[in-house]
This record gives sequence, structure tokens and C-alpha cells, in this order.
Amino acid sequence: MSNPPLFPDFKPLELKDREFIHPRLWAYQPATSELTFTNLFIWRGHYQPSWCLADDFLVFLSDSPSDPWLFPPVGLTPRADLCRRLLAWLKEARRAPDPRLERVDRRLRDELTEAGGFAAEARRDHFDYVYATTDLINLAGRDYHQKRNHLNSFERAYRHSYTVLTPGYLEACLDLAQKWCAIKRCEEDLNLMEEWEAVRQALAHFQDLHLIGAAILVEDRLEAFTVGEKLNADTVVIHLEKANPEIRGLYAAINQSFLKQAWPAIPWVNREQDLGEPGLRQAKLSYHPHHLEEKFTIRSA
Repeated sequence: MSNPPLFPDFKPLELKDREFIHPRLWAYQPATSELTFTNLFIWRGHYQPSWCLADDFLVFLSDSPSDPWLFPPVGLTPRADLCRRLLAWLKEARRAPDPRLERVDRRLRDELTEAGGFAAEARRDHFDYVYATTDLINLAGRDYHQKRNHLNSFERAYRHSYTVLTPGYLEACLDLAQKWCAIKRCEEDLNLMEEWEAVRQALAHFQDLHLIGAAILVEDRLEAFTVGEKLNADTVVIHLEKANPEIRGLYAAINQSFLKQAWPAIPWVNREQDLGEPGLRQAKLSYHPHHLEEKFTIRSA
């Protein structure tokens, strides 16, 4: 892209923007799951993202007409002066009722705390769960006893095989996601409907987004799939994971197999946030995260 949009002229995020945006996100080596082009793109129905450059920093706007907010500017420090300008712009130009930066990582939080003039609020519902890859592959020790039982039960009960996710399997993945939605009654839950749209977008643009995925075939039928990519040099982020909920141990199988086959040399796995949903929080905690990647809301003090 020869002429990227310059602040305050934002443009809606499009697939063709990946060529410009992805290298700049990668150069930042983010620790939070939102700061991948894939995440911003497949969840654009939720975030309504627009973007621009401001002083050579990438700036993403969640462009809600009633409540706009900004992601943390992406680039090398210092960013305090830019953050002041961005918050002032939200308040004065966009008339935001609550001008703020959301999904702010610890790196920027610490910088702004040192600079002064900002208030930081931890947002537990948005903390990412980060696991040691070896823990999820080996499932060793008492903490993973139940997971091993589920996995062993699945392996004994079903004829199954692992496969790399290729375009030929994408339609079957979509069918499985539809069946999962029917079982979970997605139409009654706005969050599940938005997730369903994110799944559709990831599968529809799987190759263009340069994603890596895997599937498990049970009795020659695709019953689980997962999709991820490298978040930074030491971390893989899992964007999607779906399995037939009626097959015991299948989630444990796709989780373990994907890491073992595709990412054994990557030390960490970011499995994103729980959004405060009790069932999802319990499921993520049951895999015993190594740590939670904190995120913050930043406002002018």
C-alpha cells in the first residue's frame, strides 16, 4: 500500500490491508491475542474496525457510532503523547461518551503509568490464557489426570485420524460449526452468533489469512478442527477450536494433537480470553494456564 490512511482519516479494515498491517503487528511482537490481523479481520462484525497511521504508529478504531474506542497504538515507544492526542480526539471529534483505549497490554500500561496522567483499569474478562506447550502436549501429573482419562476414553472408543487442514476440508468444518451452533442454540446468544460469524470468516479466507489448521476424522467423518498462527516468535495463538460436543475426549484430542504435530517447538500457547462466561472460564482454567496475559482499559486521569 503506497498511501496508507493518515490520522485522523481512518479507513475500514479490508482483507487487502493485511499486506501492510501484518508486518507491523509482527514487528511489535504482541503478547495479546487481539493484535493479529486475523483476529481484527474475522471479528470485524463485532469490532467494526477502521485503521490509520499516526506518527508511524498503527491505530485501530472500534468504530461504533454510539461508543467508539481505540485499540492501543502499535509501534515503538514512546507512545504517551500519542495516547493523549488519541483520547482527546475521541472526546472532541468523535464525542465519545467514554473515551478510552481498550485491550491495552502491560507494555503500554507500564509506559503510561510512568508518564503520568492516565488511569488504568484491569479487565479480567479479557485476560488471555497462556499455557506451556509441553503441558498441553504431555498432560503429565495429577493436574491433568481427568484430561488424560477423557483422551484415553476417546482413543479406545473410536477409530480416528489426525490431518492437516487443507482447503478440501473447509466445507466439512463449516458443516461441523453449524451443527455445533444448533446444539448450543447460537441464535439465542449474541456472543455465540458473533463467534459463528468469526468462524465463517476464518474458514472463508483461510488461505488469504495464511492460517494453519488441523482436523480429526472420526470413523472417516470430520468431527473436530482447530485454526491458529504464530502470535510472536515464542507463542502460537489458537483462533478457533470446534469439536462435536457429544464425543467425549475429542476436545482434548484436537488440542493435544495440533500442538504436538504443528507447534512442538513453540514454548507458549495463547488460547485467548473467556469474556467472563463461567463455563468457558472453567474450561480454560481446567487446563491449568501458566499465566494470564493481562489487559487494561486506559483513560485520561
